[in-house]
Amino acid sequence: MGPFEKKRKKKRDSHDAIMLENVTKSYSKGVPALDGVSITVKKGEFVFIVGDSGSGKSTLIRLLMRELTPTSGRVVVQGMDVGRLKHRQVPRFRRNIGIVFQDFRLLSDRNVYENVAFAQRIVQTPAKEIRKNVTNALTVVGLAGKYKAKTNQLSGGEQQRVAVARALVNNPPILLADEPTGNLDPKNSWDIMQLLKRINEEMGTTIIVVTHNREIVNAMQKRVITIKKGVVISDEEKGGYIDED
Repeated sequence: MGPFEKKRKKKRDSHDAIMLENVTKSYSKGVPALDGVSITVKKGEFVFIVGDSGSGKSTLIRLLMRELTPTSGRVVVQGMDVGRLKHRQVPRFRRNIGIVFQDFRLLSDRNVYENVAFAQRIVQTPAKEIRKNVTNALTVVGLAGKYKAKTNQLSGGEQQRVAVARALVNNPPILLADEPTGNLDPKNSWDIMQLLKRINEEMGTTIIVVTHNREIVNAMQKRVITIKKGVVISDEEKGGYIDED
């Protein structure tokens, strides 16, 4: 993990990475998607968020990304109250967060290098810096030798590694992974989770993984937050997947 060792040595700020303070999110007058949720994630933590479909996990991710704002309560990310951000401040705020999706969301008409570089060009990084940062990110995920390959020539596991490299290239302090193994076979699923674990341990990146993968959650013994019908029903260090019957 040599390319990113400098980040690990940086002095950490004292505030938490993420804090949700009595957060409720309602889309209409019906049952709220999140109801009075309070969660604190320290810098450098690795946290699983689990729960059935419709439990509120996706709403939580969208709040952290500032795609949504809370109906009540506060969402604080890297010391910033996301509900108070002006529209023009949102793009800069999002540089704090790398995002990995279930369906990869790669640009099929561009090669591996261009897919990762795209995240740098959005924030107007100088060309020389882009070259260095993309090479570093691809080295971290084990794909430095495939930078010229079109993404549709890659396996599912390799495509997700490209997505992880793209999420990392701006060196964000937080990485959100929304069902990152949902389209992968068991071996590739485990490989991706081991990669995220290594990024967490060696780079100090705070990692939040939303998943239905019971086997991985139980095997990795990380902090597990379980949400059911918009409410946190369990928050366990070295936790496991809870049956919600």
